[in-house]
Amino acid sequence: MNDTVIPFIALATLFALLVFALCLSGVRRFNLRRALGTVDASICTAGNSWQMGVCRYQDNDLEWFRLASLSMRPKHTFRRSSLELLGRRKPTEAELVRVQPDAVIVELRYEGQDVLLAMRFDAYTGLSSWLEAGPVIGVGTWR
Repeated sequence: MNDTVIPFIALATLFALLVFALCLSGVRRFNLRRALGTVDASICTAGNSWQMGVCRYQDNDLEWFRLASLSMRPKHTFRRSSLELLGRRKPTEAELVRVQPDAVIVELRYEGQDVLLAMRFDAYTGLSSWLEAGPVIGVGTWR
């Protein structure tokens, strides 16, 4: 074999793996977004930096998936019965460059930890409705 063939094969293989990973990421994103009850939402937990992702409502859980990941498992799962909606606010100047445009910051508390979600206002109204529609403590079967 020629000395230039081996680096070319290595680069071609690397490029093919990169394209394959991008395709898998696109298929994952498509499958997450086509399911009912999913919204784009960035998250900030315990003073960490903002991460882009997708939230999905389940019957008893709110799941958050990282945008730049191939995993089909959620990065964070919040039990509906333990989530407390504290309110919403506009992003600060520092947050404006880290969250999507026209987002509101939703302040939540989950088992004593503060969680911030950045999402569009219509997604916020859906989240607040989903939380309010849960069974009342002592009346439901899972609270």
